[in-house]
Amino acid sequence: MSRIKRYISFAFGLSLLLGMTSCDHYFGDKTDLDFIEIPTQSYREVAYVPVQPILNQFLEPTDIIAGFDELIYIVDAGTQEVIALDESGRELSRKFIQGAKGIAQDRSLDLLVIGSKTDHSSGSPIVRTCIYRLELNQPEGYGLQYAKIVKEIVHPFYFKTSAISRDEQVKFNRIAVISDNSFYVTRSGDFNNPLQSGGPDNSILLFDKHDKFVTPIVVTNSSGGLFNDYFKYPFAISSLAKPPQISVDTRGDFIFSSLDPNGVLKVQYIENQSSENGSIYVPKTSWSNDTSQASSFITDAFKFEEPVGVEYAGDGSNYIFVVDRAKDSLYQFTANGLEGVRPPPASGKTKYIKTSFGGTGDGPTNFNKPMAIAYKDRVLYVADAGNGRVLRFKLTLDIR
Repeated sequence: MSRIKRYISFAFGLSLLLGMTSCDHYFGDKTDLDFIEIPTQSYREVAYVPVQPILNQFLEPTDIIAGFDELIYIVDAGTQEVIALDESGRELSRKFIQGAKGIAQDRSLDLLVIGSKTDHSSGSPIVRTCIYRLELNQPEGYGLQYAKIVKEIVHPFYFKTSAISRDEQVKFNRIAVISDNSFYVTRSGDFNNPLQSGGPDNSILLFDKHDKFVTPIVVTNSSGGLFNDYFKYPFAISSLAKPPQISVDTRGDFIFSSLDPNGVLKVQYIENQSSENGSIYVPKTSWSNDTSQASSFITDAFKFEEPVGVEYAGDGSNYIFVVDRAKDSLYQFTANGLEGVRPPPASGKTKYIKTSFGGTGDGPTNFNKPMAIAYKDRVLYVADAGNGRVLRFKLTLDIR
């Protein structure tokens, strides 16, 4: 009997509920959900954007580096000074160096500055290209304001005891330090007999960590041929030993640029390989030219006109950056030569996205004879020599 009562109660409740739902608006109006938009994936435009403020306290900045000591160093050829900045762009100190035009820092935190020295040994003053070693760590404290010149490398006295008139025309251009504090120097001039003492004027030189000249670099091609005169007006150079590497890259590879007006490939990568006969230098051939991945490449013929600045990213991204003085432009490549960066997942793109930019002018993304580039904490620093300023940029993908 109790079961029959439960059935009757259930039937009554169900009929009551059906009756109420048959009455319009009993539970209120049906909510209109048409105002809710179906979400669609979108992505931010991939490009470099300026970091403000622009640093415009310079006359002619010709070189810039991110130091192993977390500072930024700039060479102003217009004032013949080295300038130290902190990461915020605040100027810390300046130091005059005769003829200053290029700079590097080794892992002992010494600065190597390319400048000039006036030689009075012959009776008449002769200005010669020179590398100055500055020790920043002094009893008074650490920093550019305490720096002292402790060594000089004056051309041509690092490989011979006397000079001839044509030595005055030879110039050191840029320096790249490798993991053991030895370093490469690009050198250019007009006399290029491959058998001449000290190597042809157009050379990349190797010095040890004590500033002793070791050798001009001899390049071996894929067939085993040796070239003492491989380099044509070498200018910019970057090693792979870059901050903020905790375990520094120990390879002696380097990337260099050529200002040879007839050059087809003006930015090249040279690998330092071990062989039975010791170390050899070989041009990299494993570049990618896969057009399904990218539209342009570092190996494109006549890609550059005057690539005066090259930089290798030491943060593991392994990007290669180039600034071209003639084109007033900055270029970005992957380690295997693809131009651009990997597209973000939501972009729907499959090819690397070009991030190169520039153009002549004084706008925040324009240049006038850019001379050098540095990279630190995903920020690009460009020495915009013709506009007397240093510009900073960050990729939109790196802005959170």
